[in-house]
Amino acid sequence: MKTSFIFLTTISFWIVQELPNQDHSAHTKSETLNAEQIFGLLEMPFLAIALIFSFLTATRLKGGKFGSGMTLLAWGFVVMALGHLHMQIAHIFNYNLFHQLFGSSFGNYIWFFALILTWGLSALGFYKIYKASKI
Repeated sequence: MKTSFIFLTTISFWIVQELPNQDHSAHTKSETLNAEQIFGLLEMPFLAIALIFSFLTATRLKGGKFGSGMTLLAWGFVVMALGHLHMQIAHIFNYNLFHQLFGSSFGNYIWFFALILTWGLSALGFYKIYKASKI
């Protein structure tokens, strides 16, 4: 865990240092990333770590009520991570995959369904863990 933190910190500092300086006086959209976009991208490795450890924990629990609850949480994290990746692509590249594939109206419904799926899987996972912990 300590090695992962050091690795991600090193990569984060390297990414920030490698970005070109921004000219704030330009009236056109700059080709460089701003701080909000950088922090959005830095979120992705931490989501990946959460995914890895959620599935490792679910596997270690080997099924049962705790394991099935953790598995539901892990799949909720998968949907969340894909949603966050989509948001970063839409924010940085101005490309909305859901709108491109499904159209503007239906794409919004798909996005809403993904949110409900994330929350539903997480809630059901926590509920199973809660019920198992009462015994």
